[in-house]
Amino acid sequence: MYGINKDGLVFVSQRDGKYNKRTIQQIIKSASKKVGIKKNVTPHTLRHSFATHLLKSGADIRYIQQLLGHKDLKTTQIYTHVANKGIKKLANLL
Repeated sequence: MYGINKDGLVFVSQRDGKYNKRTIQQIIKSASKKVGIKKNVTPHTLRHSFATHLLKSGADIRYIQQLLGHKDLKTTQIYTHVANKGIKKLANLL
């Protein structure tokens, strides 16, 4: 079942409601193999990709900070290096 429940969980098991860390890792690894991704994909990889895609789409970094639950904006700014590399590549095309 997917969606955010009353406890703030996105992925909810049918038995006790909460998956453990290892189970989430196995689900992501299995799903990435099924779609042909050869690189190692972890929950952190997905989190990083989520933030980077939001930045590239023009989302305000403070909203991203809230979504990721970062107390310090500097933590969220770690994700901006990827977006900035893309901007530099585009500028070099001119």
